[in-house]
Amino acid sequence: MAHDDGAGHGMASADFRARLVAFLPRLRRFCHGLCAGADAGDDLLQACVERALARHGQWQEGTSLENWMMKMASNLHIDQIRARRARGFAVDIEEAHELPGDDVLAVLEFRSEVEAARAALAAMPDDLRAVMTAVAIDGRSYREAAELFEIPIGTVMSRVSRARQFVNAYVRRGPERMAVA
Repeated sequence: MAHDDGAGHGMASADFRARLVAFLPRLRRFCHGLCAGADAGDDLLQACVERALARHGQWQEGTSLENWMMKMASNLHIDQIRARRARGFAVDIEEAHELPGDDVLAVLEFRSEVEAARAALAAMPDDLRAVMTAVAIDGRSYREAAELFEIPIGTVMSRVSRARQFVNAYVRRGPERMAVA
């Protein structure tokens, strides 16, 4: 039975909230991948959870809550991009995490590779980034990604292929030469 939890989240059922909470780690990874950074990803995650709690009545029991949430995150991200484009924005790339170990050169090489991959993801066109995030970061199959984004599976395969080529070219050439490539 639905009830008001007193926290301004409306009538979200305990079962709905429990399923949402269980899904948060995956949704967080997905949001970080879409935004190509932790801070913006966490902001997107928060906006998505707020919207899901406010609109939980729109979710249909028996359908995938995870797909509903990921579609919501994707739509919110597109809305945020459009808003930033209207007012202009700078891309902020998160620094790589500190790694334990004594081999400083290996740590620096790893940081460089991680940073290059993150930068490539951030620079990638939005349609490629969304599909690449769903497949490579969230671990969805091509079919699941096609259902999530409501596009043909062939389009998913093509976008993943182009996204991989983009990352490879970006890392090899560097961001300063991508515009002329």
